[in-house]
Amino acid sequence: MLLTQARKGKLNSSAIGPPMKYNPNKHHRRSIRLKGYDYSAAGAYFITICVFQRHCLFGQVVEGDMQLNEFGQIAAECWQAIPDHFPHIELDGWVVMPNHVHGILVAKDTCRGFALQSPYANPGDTLQNPLTPVFGKMSSGSISTVIRSYKSATTKHINTLRDAAGTPVWQRNYYDHIIRDERSLQHMRYYITNNPVTWVDDQLHPCNPSKW
Repeated sequence: MLLTQARKGKLNSSAIGPPMKYNPNKHHRRSIRLKGYDYSAAGAYFITICVFQRHCLFGQVVEGDMQLNEFGQIAAECWQAIPDHFPHIELDGWVVMPNHVHGILVAKDTCRGFALQSPYANPGDTLQNPLTPVFGKMSSGSISTVIRSYKSATTKHINTLRDAAGTPVWQRNYYDHIIRDERSLQHMRYYITNNPVTWVDDQLHPCNPSKW
């Protein structure tokens, strides 16, 4: 097992080493699931979820620090709530950026979990932990199910707040990288921690003309 416990918040990057090279042509392609791989298997997964049309929906980076707005707070709180709905999932490093979310999800085993509903009954309510299946039955605990449920929960609440039912919040797909060893894990942690600092040069920055 790569990890012994979930890690939240900022990490000590000085103990991790140099950042990994981020290749937008590979990391943001549409055909991104590894063919034949069992995404309900135990392991660690680096996830990137992008906002629809690269809009900066979640706030802004100021002097290397990510400042979340109301929508960004929803994205962060729903991410932190994932283990409440999928008990076999632990959180490692993660960050909400202006137009995307990076995070490491650690699947402890292949137990089944509930699909995640929005943790808010009404705008302004505090975070709740209802273990109620979205689709009327228990779903498999695959990473795809976790991400689909996370995206559904955040979309529902954000669109309620902005009175825009049916408006896309996320791109249809997401990127994943299967973390196979400790070195790769440390690189991913370092990249996540330093994402706000390197935001100006990020391939997902709205002013960056690169295709992704």
